[in-house]
Amino acid sequence: MSTSIDPERLADAGQAPAGGPALEKQRGPVTLRRGQVHESTTDQRLLDTRGPSDWVHTDPWRVLRIQSEFVEGFGLLAELPHAVTVFGSARMHPGNPYYEMGVELGAELARAGWAVITGGGPGIMEAVNRGANEAGGLSVGLGIELPFEQRLNDWVDLGINFRYFFARKTMFVKYAQAFVILPGGFGTMDELFEALTLVQTRKVNQFPVVLMGTDYWQGLIDWLRSNTAAGGFIQEDDLDLMHVTDDVSEAVEVINAASELRGQLDADGISPEGFADAPRNGRSPIDRRSNR
Repeated sequence: MSTSIDPERLADAGQAPAGGPALEKQRGPVTLRRGQVHESTTDQRLLDTRGPSDWVHTDPWRVLRIQSEFVEGFGLLAELPHAVTVFGSARMHPGNPYYEMGVELGAELARAGWAVITGGGPGIMEAVNRGANEAGGLSVGLGIELPFEQRLNDWVDLGINFRYFFARKTMFVKYAQAFVILPGGFGTMDELFEALTLVQTRKVNQFPVVLMGTDYWQGLIDWLRSNTAAGGFIQEDDLDLMHVTDDVSEAVEVINAASELRGQLDADGISPEGFADAPRNGRSPIDRRSNR
């Protein structure tokens, strides 16, 4: 049985006669009833240039912006060669030991055939981009909109700026084969623990996480061992997910070894799930556990 809707009734806040069926309108996949029914159509509102511009700040419009960031990021980075993502403080300056470590790391990664990806900002990010650039490698920067002024550093060859942290984080992981974490603040810690979570839960496989700067990281490692692992919140061998060193060459060797192992497993036809039996960072093997 079909119900004829009088157009005049649409203007009356979508109300139906008492006891009658509720007025209903389809707007794409959305069903509108009663007071949600309005006279205008989506096409009409699209073509009408009058009215306020508040719509550009609504959640549906944000979804399109988010989608565009993923499309732009995937499009820009799809043909990127094997790359390593490096994180570290934006507050270190040339002459600081960690800044100089970043320059050396970027250069050695480039000489080993790796592109480098950083957050594209100043400090250690700039140092790594600089080292890679000066060594003739590909230097990538993924910037982020912040309340204070920040631009991509001058050593970035290929760069893109994001509005949303989560879109940017996806690019850091999707297009890298390893993470190197130099000393840094909350943002660096955020990326470190996200990387560890992804590896521990096997969302990524054979993905080295290298921490550089033993003096800086040792207190955190000790706390994780004495509190987090000892309390049963993680397992003791979860600490093997991290390789801590001050030696740039050692860091690059860890990354190269994991890459070679990944290539060997691929050549042997071992599925990504089979990576779980491979050594972590070239160290102790992972046993299969269902409670990850």
